Amino acid sequence: MPIIESIQVCAPVVPLDKVTSFSNRTVSARHYGLVKVTSTDGVTGIGFCYVGSAGGPIFSQAVSQLLAPVLLGQDAYAVEGLWQKMYQESLLQGRAGTVMRALSALDIALWDLNARTHQLPLHKYLGAVALEQVPAYASGGYYLDGKTPGHLGEEMASYVAKGFKAVKMKSGRLSPKEEEQRLKAAREAIGPDVELMMDMNNAWYDTTQAMQYVRRFEQYDPYFIEEPFSPDDLENHARLARMTHIPIATAEIGYGRWYHKSLMDQGAAAILQTDAAVCGGITEWRRIAQTAASYGLVMCPHWFHDLHAPLVASTPNARYVEYFWDDQVLNFRRLVDRQLSHKDGHVILHQEPGLGFEFDEKYLASLTQWESIKKQ
Repeated sequence: MPIIESIQVCAPVVPLDKVTSFSNRTVSARHYGLVKVTSTDGVTGIGFCYVGSAGGPIFSQAVSQLLAPVLLGQDAYAVEGLWQKMYQESLLQGRAGTVMRALSALDIALWDLNARTHQLPLHKYLGAVALEQVPAYASGGYYLDGKTPGHLGEEMASYVAKGFKAVKMKSGRLSPKEEEQRLKAAREAIGPDVELMMDMNNAWYDTTQAMQYVRRFEQYDPYFIEEPFSPDDLENHARLARMTHIPIATAEIGYGRWYHKSLMDQGAAAILQTDAAVCGGITEWRRIAQTAASYGLVMCPHWFHDLHAPLVASTPNARYVEYFWDDQVLNFRRLVDRQLSHKDGHVILHQEPGLGFEFDEKYLASLTQWESIKKQ
């Protein structure tokens, strides 16, 4: 019986090599939250999340002061019960945001710990649909100084040349005319048969503004439009879904099954990008995915292909994992010791126990130090 003996936490800050822009913000560094949960059997599971471009210490405090005391001394197999206890403990501090991300990281670590205890890769421990690989789309198309529509097209085409049959670009920062030029360049570069996604990153405020863009976009046949409005503005998501034939995707920073149930009930999205490192961990992600299947919705989880590949592999209504070719934007990859490989538009699943990788302790030591928490 694996009893949780100790928990470690840290919040490294990883600078970007190039300042990178989205529709409405610019990022120069990323804060991550990392945890390790060790059992009395000597097995350690890892968990992690993205905190933002600031605020890493909030994550560490949420783990050490709120959530670790709930877990220490408990049976690691009691995942559902421990989730409920952590959620109850954090009701006043944050049912969303950094506290929920801390809960998510710890829940991920518990699943990783239990899979490692049984010497099974996570996708098999969860109950696999796919055993060897899962479909992936190549994500990029960010705004960089001096980057023209032609450069964007070349970038998208380079992913197709690597075997990807679906690609994603950023949009929404510029005028409707300028964004159409970027989309046109991307579509012409990749051809008509490659699926092309568009990520707005909450660029728009109302459907009148949105349709000034969307009317121009429709002729280029995007696979989806992602996060057109604020994540809590479900009504405008639902309105836009009724106004265009382009599928709407959202929920990458959705928190918990109740938010997702409201989103589904309103018809606010055809594709859910629910992130297990945000929504409440693997435990909550699976609940959401199963409910989405009842609504006929598709799961295409956001970011962290290292985490989401085994979840897509164990979920019948999941289609794609989001894959970043380099570590410029998803620089979390610098924090782990083993990378997922890809072939012919698929990510190859780890076959080692659990998530199949560890943190790169040497690189981490250059950024931060672990705090250890044990039962008093």
